[in-house]
Amino acid sequence: MTALKSEFLREISDRGFVHQCTDLDGLDTLMSESSVTAYIGFDCTADSLHVGSLLPIMLLHWLQRSGHKPVVLMGGGTTKVGDPSGKDDSRQLLSQAQIEANMAGIRRIFDRFLSFGAGPDDAVMVNNDDWLDGLRYIDFLREYGRHFSVNRMLTFDSVRLRLEREHPLSFLEFNYMVLQAYDFLELARRYDCVLQMGGSDQWGNIVNGVDLGRRLDQRALYGLTSPLITTAAGAKMGKTAEGAVWLNAERLSAYDYWQFWRNCDDADVGRFLRLFTLLPLDEIGRLEGLGGTEINDAKKVLANEATALCHGRDAAEAAAETARQTFEGGGHGEDLPTLEVNRSELEAGIAAYELLCRAGLTASNGEARRLIKGGGGRLNNQRIADETATVGPADSDADGLIKLSAGKKRHALVRVVG
Repeated sequence: MTALKSEFLREISDRGFVHQCTDLDGLDTLMSESSVTAYIGFDCTADSLHVGSLLPIMLLHWLQRSGHKPVVLMGGGTTKVGDPSGKDDSRQLLSQAQIEANMAGIRRIFDRFLSFGAGPDDAVMVNNDDWLDGLRYIDFLREYGRHFSVNRMLTFDSVRLRLEREHPLSFLEFNYMVLQAYDFLELARRYDCVLQMGGSDQWGNIVNGVDLGRRLDQRALYGLTSPLITTAAGAKMGKTAEGAVWLNAERLSAYDYWQFWRNCDDADVGRFLRLFTLLPLDEIGRLEGLGGTEINDAKKVLANEATALCHGRDAAEAAAETARQTFEGGGHGEDLPTLEVNRSELEAGIAAYELLCRAGLTASNGEARRLIKGGGGRLNNQRIADETATVGPADSDADGLIKLSAGKKRHALVRVVG
């Protein structure tokens, strides 16, 4: 491949963001000669995005940092349909009120990563319900539906994989790629948007939009996808045994977010530093070259930088200090997840397994029992010897705190109140 001319494409290529592009040379020439407008869509299926959405968010950040204009497209309309890409089952249909509440939660995330305003390269956020909700269905099908070949739509992974697995695909979901293609056309007309980006599972949807713009308006549109990220262990990015790694602090504390990055696999450190931090590539090269126990220093840098981007530098430093106190100082940090328990309840005695579950360290009482039986449950840094053990007021320190641990890396505090 010839050397890339545009700052944006060169940066994201060097960092590992690029998987496919409809016309890389054409896009590179365009972006090296002028500022372009590009978008990524986010459906509103929850009140927060998780780490699985962080890579496209970082793409938008680098786009703006390189002098181009990002459009954040909120899928207020397409969420009513449900994207079949990468799914074996139909999504639960949400009410309008649920979609609006989810959208409000998601909006706050982007303020950390993008600068919004009315300037030429300021980000804008739009809602595709603004144009999808008012479509007259028959007119829409006559005007736009005739440009889509069902034969071709059946070859795209989002549809083909669902059918091969013999999982049902509703006609509602089958319309999704048509609506997404129409989104691209609307954004091109409204904002002169020429580039759609997304994960590699969106390739078919993106190509449809590029084709629709060419067929109807003779527009030169472009599509670019990034690879779907899995961990070195093969797990889907953004998911852990404890659940999703959310980007909103209301869903997941800055400390737990910091811990997610700190506890990544050694083999993932360099790749994650390139994708999820703004550190210079030469510094990342130095960090990923660290061997032995020094790789833990690189993991702390990753945790600090990734958390600072999502939650702010102060929150990242507080999380790092809490971790230092907890792991290196032998004590506990103020920012550990905390469960309040009434003193009267504690005086009656609470099963240790129940407390572990209530503190969020296990998903169920049964899992907590198995944790204790396997030697992984700890109370005030001491192994809980018996799965029937109880916790009482005597287990709290002078500040009314009890420390619970699941293994060596996950901790919580119980605060005695009343």
